[in-house]
Amino acid sequence: MEEGDVVTLRRCTQTACRAVGLTGSSLVRLTTVVSEAGEHLKGASDLTAQLCLEERDGLRLAVRFDWREAHRPPSTLLTAASRLLDGSSLELSDGDGRHRLVLAQRIPAPTASAAELAGEVRGSLVGADTAADLIEALRTQNRHLLAALEESQRQQEELQRLNAELEETNAGVLALYSELASELEETNSGVVALYAELEDKTRQLELADEYKTRFWANVSHELRSPVNSVIALARLLLDTAADPLSDEQRQQVAMVHASGSTLLTLVDELLDVAKAESGRLEPHLAEVDLRSLLHQLRGMLQSTAQPGVDLRIPDPASHGTLVTDEVMLTRVLRNVLSNALKFTADGSVVLDVAEEEREDGVHAVFRVEDTGVGIPTHEIERVFEEFYQVRGPHQRGRPGTGLGLPYARKLTELLGGTLRLDSEVGLGTRVVIEIPARPSRPAARGKQATAVRGPVRSVLVVDDDEAFLTGFRAVLKGLVETVTTVTDSAEAVAAVERGRPDVVFLDLNMPGPDGYEVRRLLAREPATADVPVIVLTALEPALVDRTRLAGTHAVLNKSRLTAAALADALERLPAGPPAAQEPLPAQPKSSTAKEHP
Repeated sequence: MEEGDVVTLRRCTQTACRAVGLTGSSLVRLTTVVSEAGEHLKGASDLTAQLCLEERDGLRLAVRFDWREAHRPPSTLLTAASRLLDGSSLELSDGDGRHRLVLAQRIPAPTASAAELAGEVRGSLVGADTAADLIEALRTQNRHLLAALEESQRQQEELQRLNAELEETNAGVLALYSELASELEETNSGVVALYAELEDKTRQLELADEYKTRFWANVSHELRSPVNSVIALARLLLDTAADPLSDEQRQQVAMVHASGSTLLTLVDELLDVAKAESGRLEPHLAEVDLRSLLHQLRGMLQSTAQPGVDLRIPDPASHGTLVTDEVMLTRVLRNVLSNALKFTADGSVVLDVAEEEREDGVHAVFRVEDTGVGIPTHEIERVFEEFYQVRGPHQRGRPGTGLGLPYARKLTELLGGTLRLDSEVGLGTRVVIEIPARPSRPAARGKQATAVRGPVRSVLVVDDDEAFLTGFRAVLKGLVETVTTVTDSAEAVAAVERGRPDVVFLDLNMPGPDGYEVRRLLAREPATADVPVIVLTALEPALVDRTRLAGTHAVLNKSRLTAAALADALERLPAGPPAAQEPLPAQPKSSTAKEHP
């Protein structure tokens, strides 16, 4: 194969590509690689090149080179062929056999059969003027080379110009880099030290936050239990059915009851603030009787107003349905109204309630306006900081924690609303609370109809707090006939086996076996497995491990325990007494178990 043969092969390949429908980059790639292969194989013994159509993974146009002797194409050609073409292969035989190189390009969506396309290729090749085509091809290549040379010259000149500009600015860049590097070196040691200090502070804060979480978890029980006992005992002394008290004693007990209630409210607020910060405080939406809620607020706060201050809380005869968390809303309004009453010595404190239509639905709007001392403008945002109090003579004789407004705002935000405050010194303060009146609630689970067990005659209470037991027995009075108390949790299972009560009330936090362990032992024993269990605890719902209380009938919080809640829990006990069993051998009664008719 001579030089002219390579050009002829290139031209024939181009003609064949156009005949089968290969154009654009596919044509250029095949003809270029074929030309390079011809140049490298030129001079090989018995070299031939053949154009053909192959049916392999579809239809493709291929050029086959065959030759003899040990003549091998360079690896660069084979790499380029595998990268640019759809198919390439090299077959080398031993000795003086024939070698073959195949270069192929796939024909996209052929419009005719292989035989028809082959005929078209033959016709195109026969009809081509090879000599004229060769001359024209050489002219075209020359034009392309001249254009490429001119473009290369232009690019070289542009590169020289850019290099000159870069050399001019290089000195300045190097100087600036050197200056910045020296400054960074000077500050690097300080940055590393600061980073190490920040890491240490971060670990200390994380540890402090963990300690705070543990503290709130423990204080929930340690504070609430005795406070609940004080309130319950004071309520017993004030009960009309109890032994009569003198007027002075009744007044003193009433003060104990009021102080205990105030302390419990403060503890609840402190715990709620901590839970809100940790994201564990969630509202429980339900329909709220707004008229009853406002009536309770009026009775609760009327006595706290200073002489000469008019507290006006409306009594709406008709109001749309309000769906929210009643406890949270009550605490928000109580805190805002209490704060207004505390710093209003003359004039009025007025609560106004309205409904407003918004783009996102109906909102309940509560406006509290007072004629008190007011708040300086620069202090307005600071009053929402926890434990912050505006200093001044108005604070004298008015103790507080600085949690009222921050707590109210946190609860309002949890209810999906906002709390805004405007004030002017000497003219009073206006607080506007807006919450969704009827937010969407998760679909309520369908309640299954369950049969009622019937009157509950005997209950057994497992709790180590004697003060709580005294108050709890009074609450159970009238609901059940017999109450048995067990203060040693280790004797609980045996007491249940002996007494066979209709229901067991079980405290969770006890020395020895705790409530979880007692519940497990009761469920494990066949003699006690069917006895309904109601858990009593001072822990917050989020801290109760309900997975360990499977099968428990209900979990009641001691701080919110009322006769109505107990009656409702007892009425919903499942029907059917515990399964009949063989009588157990008589056992001596535990010294910690006491029966009360």
